[in-house]
Amino acid sequence: MKLVHEILTLRTAQPFVIARGGSSEWRTVLVRAIDEADGAEGWGEAAPNRFYGETPETVIGVLPRLAAALDGVDPWALERAEAEMHRAIRGNPAAKSAVSAALHDLAAKRLGVPLYKMWGLEPAAAPTSSYTIAIAGGDELRRRVEAAAEYPVLKVKLGTDRDAEIIRTVRTAAPEKRLRVDANAAWSAKHALRMIELLLDYDVEFVEQPLPPHDLEGLRFVRDRSPLPIVADESCLVAADVAKLAGVVDGINIKLAKCGGLREAMRMIATARAHGMLVMAGCMIESSLGITAAAHFAPLLDFADLDGAALLADDPFVGATIAGGKIEIPTGRGLGVTRRA
Repeated sequence: MKLVHEILTLRTAQPFVIARGGSSEWRTVLVRAIDEADGAEGWGEAAPNRFYGETPETVIGVLPRLAAALDGVDPWALERAEAEMHRAIRGNPAAKSAVSAALHDLAAKRLGVPLYKMWGLEPAAAPTSSYTIAIAGGDELRRRVEAAAEYPVLKVKLGTDRDAEIIRTVRTAAPEKRLRVDANAAWSAKHALRMIELLLDYDVEFVEQPLPPHDLEGLRFVRDRSPLPIVADESCLVAADVAKLAGVVDGINIKLAKCGGLREAMRMIATARAHGMLVMAGCMIESSLGITAAAHFAPLLDFADLDGAALLADDPFVGATIAGGKIEIPTGRGLGVTRRA
């Protein structure tokens, strides 16, 4: 299997800022998996994040090792392909997820069906996707909420010394919308409980990752006292993390750039369900190529936040969309993604 890459430079329509910082320009990596036996190929996108130790350069650097790991592996053997990549190198989940998506794209293309059909899923079962309101000042924040008028569910980024003002501004500007909150690990346990009491007044649905990733006892402390569900993001990378979070949080947020592949994402879903937990899928800032890979398993989710491409000023691909919050999965072969002309 030959792996070919291309760096993509993506720009958001507005600066995208969370508790750890932000930017208006993001670089991802298009990965093409080409079967040298017949030239057939599949596509995937790596959305590296420095928080998880990856950059576009590390993605490119590890691709030859991943290609070597796939040498001699039957392209249909998707489970083995991911296992061989994990054995070959620890970490680098965004790079692996791009290769995994490309191999799934290739397999479903060869079958002549969309990936969701290969999995036996129904697109109509996908939940409504939220649209993220990044951290901004008062007037700018109101403009962003107004610009998101078509979306019935908003995810509000918090984790600043202005959190009370931010949630009040958003709720005032969007009195009828469903709100969710993501603190991106910026709070302490006691501060989280104080904030949750405030969030109740604004009819927030749940709180995502209120505490630092490794503070599981703090998360348990908050969850035991919180009237709102607590969802783990940064605390839950792969399926092996799910069991230790049972009873600690109410749900998990899956991201392909964290878990390293579509097979691992499916294991996370199954493990969370076995523990009676809620399941959500999120994304990084990425194009429709990366978003579409996650959208294909959206019918298995309770919640979705697949707005990474919707935040872009110019998306280089045509794939899954979330207009009005409704996740529309392409019906073409494989991922069903095409390059924008």
